Amino acid sequence: MLLDGQFEPLRGDLSDLNIALQTCGHDDHIPEAERHIRTLKERARAIYNTLPFQRLPVRMIIELIHYCTFWLNAFPHADGVSDVLSPRAIMSGLGIDHNKHCRIEYGAYAQVHKDHDNTMAPRTTGAIALRPTGNAQGSYYFYHLNTGRLLNCSHWNTPYAQ
Repeated sequence: MLLDGQFEPLRGDLSDLNIALQTCGHDDHIPEAERHIRTLKERARAIYNTLPFQRLPVRMIIELIHYCTFWLNAFPHADGVSDVLSPRAIMSGLGIDHNKHCRIEYGAYAQVHKDHDNTMAPRTTGAIALRPTGNAQGSYYFYHLNTGRLLNCSHWNTPYAQ
């Protein structure tokens, strides 16, 4: 493995696994890793600048990076180990199902269904769509507008017809 110097403390653990660690010098960088970081930043900036919001909470920015990583790993890479299998499929055995993983886009407003009882309390709450969870059920992560917490939901309504 060729890694930055900050991974030097892993040398012993990796050698136990018969993995040779090579670290680069101070102020040196791994070109492949730097290119990947630039690609992620480029995708995140492109999405960020299409959103109607002036500013985003830190949690939404973190989830934006997860969203970009999710979709970059969803398709085979030109220089990857397989021409037909994506990194996601190789590592997890799961592919992408358009009907489950492409139901709502990042930054879209939705009313997510929450646990409720038979009272007059609201049964939905406002949230911003973040990304698919990647599970077989097609759940998504949402940013709860009142609490700022991350919600994992499989049922929601949008103010426009789908």
